Amino acid sequence: MNDIDKQALLEKIAWILGDGLETRTEPFPATEREFADILSELRQLAPDDLEGKLVVGGFTDHPYGPEKQRCMECMYYLVHRRWCDLPELAVPVDPDWWCRLWRI
Repeated sequence: MNDIDKQALLEKIAWILGDGLETRTEPFPATEREFADILSELRQLAPDDLEGKLVVGGFTDHPYGPEKQRCMECMYYLVHRRWCDLPELAVPVDPDWWCRLWRI
């Protein structure tokens, strides 16, 4: 995916989230098994099901929780690409967004 396509997709995701898409921010996976269950659900989606990824992933377009977690601090966030490198998601993300697959 080239930079123009990534930017367009990032803008599309921002619009979808900003338009009020209800996503599953809870429950946050407390165990490896719960994390794996979310990944399994994501794998069942069609590869181009962007809204499905956002819903199941629990994306927000702002920091989340009492600690204001955000993509920027997640181990899957590629800073220079503004990209979530978790294979089941693999989407451009803003550093101030968050999803329930957040990890440090």
